[in-house]
Amino acid sequence: METENQLQSDKTYAANILSIKEAEHRIKPYIHRTPILSSESLNSIAGRRLFFKCECFQKGGAFKFRGACNAIFSLGDDQATKGVVTHSSGNHAAALSLAAKLRGIPAYIVIPKNAPKCKVENVKRYGGQVIWSEVTMQSRESVANKVQQETGAVLVHPFNDGRIISGQGTISLELLEQVPEIDTIIVPISGGGLISGVTLAAKAINPSIRVLAAEPRGADDAAQSKAAGRIVTLPETNTIADGLRAFLGNLTWPIVRDLVDDVITVGDEEIVEAMKMCYEILKVAVEPSGTIGLAAVLSDKFRLDPAWKDCNNIGIILSGGNVDLGVLWESFNKL
Repeated sequence: METENQLQSDKTYAANILSIKEAEHRIKPYIHRTPILSSESLNSIAGRRLFFKCECFQKGGAFKFRGACNAIFSLGDDQATKGVVTHSSGNHAAALSLAAKLRGIPAYIVIPKNAPKCKVENVKRYGGQVIWSEVTMQSRESVANKVQQETGAVLVHPFNDGRIISGQGTISLELLEQVPEIDTIIVPISGGGLISGVTLAAKAINPSIRVLAAEPRGADDAAQSKAAGRIVTLPETNTIADGLRAFLGNLTWPIVRDLVDDVITVGDEEIVEAMKMCYEILKVAVEPSGTIGLAAVLSDKFRLDPAWKDCNNIGIILSGGNVDLGVLWESFNKL
């Protein structure tokens, strides 16, 4: 049970356990309750019990559908009729398109020209209207603002939005009900919407649980931000994990700063190796961003750090499965 003090402290953030439970009730008719997979082989390799929360099996192929669904179905009818707009390189775009389709409203999706083809096809499949931008965040945001002004659509940010954070937090409600003995959760980090929701819910349910972020070394802004005590952005990112290139927002950063226990960074070669293990051992195709939690658990930084020696029952969020198979085979061949 949450204490009154915990609930009170959560109110300083963009979401809390109450908004997450409300989101769970709101989106339950639409989302999949995703399964947990485990593998004795991977447990043996890691030297711990690993529980994989398979958001790669979520509608739209990624956890993003939870937050998108919560945002769409939170809208009043007057707001909803004009539709929604967002900018995204992939999974949020597809998720918002699908959620908007379920509600019968338009979705205007600004996508950078370098987005993975498989993710763009998902947006089109779900009925989103694709509007192209240049690859920079400035271009994405300016095009989205222009569309918003022209259409009156509601902007739904990919991560820096309390409705999105609350929707993603429903993962923890399921995970800790499915495997109550989990003592540590490892979560991919990018803009921070996923880890913010997961952390707020998990620590309200079990204040002693540890939440660790997993991040590519070539996009380690969250690790740098934690070290500096302020948001750090990078001039460029370089990683195979295309879903982990965003920077923390003003709503997600306070949660990451205050409640996330540590950030573990791994190289692209470790991410690709983890993808291969998911494919060969778990029999699941997971995109690079989605496998980074496994890469982190197997990394020397985690295994050799005495701070984590008693992390025995670890929840790993396989955040998405929208992988471009051509890129997958090419990556495997580079190992």
